[in-house]
Amino acid sequence: MTTLKIGDIAPNFISKDQDGNTISLSDYKGKKLVLFFYPKASTPGCTVEACNLRDNYERFQSLGYEILGVSADNEKRQSNFRNRFKFPYPLLADEDKTVINAFEVWGPKKFMGRTYDGIHRTTFVIDENGIIEDVILKVKTKAHSNQILKV
Repeated sequence: MTTLKIGDIAPNFISKDQDGNTISLSDYKGKKLVLFFYPKASTPGCTVEACNLRDNYERFQSLGYEILGVSADNEKRQSNFRNRFKFPYPLLADEDKTVINAFEVWGPKKFMGRTYDGIHRTTFVIDENGIIEDVILKVKTKAHSNQILKV
């Protein structure tokens, strides 16, 4: 689980999105960023969460937020996920887990009595200067936009 907290400087990163474009945290300087980490593209919980953000995208934009999703899936899987559900925001294909490890969201998880390593569903809200404004550890996939915007 992440040790990053409100007030910390967000770790800088450079990674590829679903189309092979290079994206870095510095691309979002001067903008607010919702950086959400999810376990696996096209799985039920991840789809509900990503679609909730998609459905509220205009709300986020009107408040000055950009959105960026991250998982360890490859570019093809991220591209298929994005295209299938028409996400208006990019998805990082962090196969080498550089961004995932920088934000400390990789670690032991339990499911049906089995322990394994994976991505902890976590969202970071980063301000215009790269400072973490909020860390959401208990993501409510169906109401994630309201969690972020504190509605």
